[in-house]
Amino acid sequence: MKKTLAALAVASVFVLAACGDDENSAETTTTEATETTETTAMTEEPGTIVEVAQGNDDFSTLVAAIVAAGLGDALSGEGPFTVFAPTNAAFEALPEGLLEKLLLPENKDVLTSILTYHVVSGKVMAADVTAGDVATLEGSTIAITTDGGVMINDATVTATDVEASNGVIHVIDQVIVPPTVDLSAL
Repeated sequence: MKKTLAALAVASVFVLAACGDDENSAETTTTEATETTETTAMTEEPGTIVEVAQGNDDFSTLVAAIVAAGLGDALSGEGPFTVFAPTNAAFEALPEGLLEKLLLPENKDVLTSILTYHVVSGKVMAADVTAGDVATLEGSTIAITTDGGVMINDATVTATDVEASNGVIHVIDQVIVPPTVDLSAL
């Protein structure tokens, strides 16, 4: 949609500039078209959780994992979802070679379990977080603690309330693994 609006704005500039009778007319039209495009872009609703993650370089490994697990459509769905999103650094902290193993097609089920363990149903903003066990989409529960900062199991929440059209993302500093997954079996 942004590309369409930008294309229309550029086309409008050329048409109106051709109709103008001096340089100031074209410059004024260009400025107005640019301001309209920028205002439209600022008022647009944020993208889905997947689109927001794709737009943030710190989540490139998470996006690659979502694609490898085939969860792109699910996490782009209606929701709402709360995602505890590990950064690239969190994935890099995994034992050497583990990420590469998880991304293999034969480990898709394990990867799916790990990723859905980072997702809970509903849109839970930081101000609404309370301590306790919470069911994940994977089926197991995560332990949320709020003493001295918010923790999800052993992961620390480092940023909160990254809004998406179908939920919210909270950034965590570790990849959390459900109790149903035995990583040593990979």
